[in-house]
Amino acid sequence: MLRKLASILIVLAAVPAAAVYFFFLPGPPLDSPRFVEIRRGQSLRSIATNLERAEIVRSAVALGLYARLTGTASQLQPGDYRFGGNETIGQVLGHLLRGESIVITVTIPEGSTVRQIAQRLEMARLVCDWKFAQVARKSRLAAAVGLAPYGVEGYLFPATYRFAPTASPDAILAAMLQRFFEQLSPPVEERAFNLGLTIKQVVTLASIIEKEAKVPSERPLIAGVFYNRLRLHIPLQSDPTAQYSFDGIKGRAAQAVHTPSAFNTYDFAGLPPGPIANPGWDSIHAALYPTPTNYLYFVARKDGSHIFSRSLKEHDRAIASLRRVSFSPAAGGPIAPAANTPAGRASK
Repeated sequence: MLRKLASILIVLAAVPAAAVYFFFLPGPPLDSPRFVEIRRGQSLRSIATNLERAEIVRSAVALGLYARLTGTASQLQPGDYRFGGNETIGQVLGHLLRGESIVITVTIPEGSTVRQIAQRLEMARLVCDWKFAQVARKSRLAAAVGLAPYGVEGYLFPATYRFAPTASPDAILAAMLQRFFEQLSPPVEERAFNLGLTIKQVVTLASIIEKEAKVPSERPLIAGVFYNRLRLHIPLQSDPTAQYSFDGIKGRAAQAVHTPSAFNTYDFAGLPPGPIANPGWDSIHAALYPTPTNYLYFVARKDGSHIFSRSLKEHDRAIASLRRVSFSPAAGGPIAPAANTPAGRASK
């Protein structure tokens, strides 16, 4: 009898001790932060088990019991969470209740190439740049939305994105592609149809406009020049298309226009086989609604704006005038003018 009473007393004493140990003492210290994903609709038992496996809490059972006793079991917010250790069960649940999940914000500028986007994502510590670039060009997702064989270049919409730190390359691609296809309203598709262009051709033209236009207001006029050259079957002769094949290779831009490639529009009339960058909405709009014009040429001033010309003779005079300005003492020495311009190579 005394032994049974002693056992009961030991158990009664152990219960508060266990409660203090599991409920109120901090979890074990961690040598590095741990990340845990809470999925929408995930059961409390599964969440608690994952937290115990990550050594964030000492006991999954204790966490589940604590959540039920406090009436918070159904209020845990989905997301990706970062834990540094040394927190009580109450503190851990507090993060989940308040939805203090972590996100990484990445801004993709207009005109970025897939390679440049991959570099930004790596700088944000989301993915390896080479792996993202590989998936962007050869993923099943690209093939599923009809973007093979050139991949998703042109269709990763420039915007600010918020990703979980555990986001996969496919998930990141899906978010950017979704943002792009949200722009394709029925009026956009109808306008492309009326122009006799596919969406791919519109995006390809928009990507060239994006790379050429440094002054935003010039986008529709640059588009008008390219439409004129397409109509007359004159090569676009756009430097950025030639440079696309050398994306990221320093010291090759100057020789790009002299290097044959499928994207070098000095060597053929018409559009290249696909986009050369990821254009923003303003460039897409310019491709859909070009300014009617008689211009066939343009050459860049030092400030990024352009001189537009109707004939090659006018164009050559514009280039000569820019060279005179560049070599004048007031200009600070011999600086060659930018020549990313239709017929620029032939005029140099």
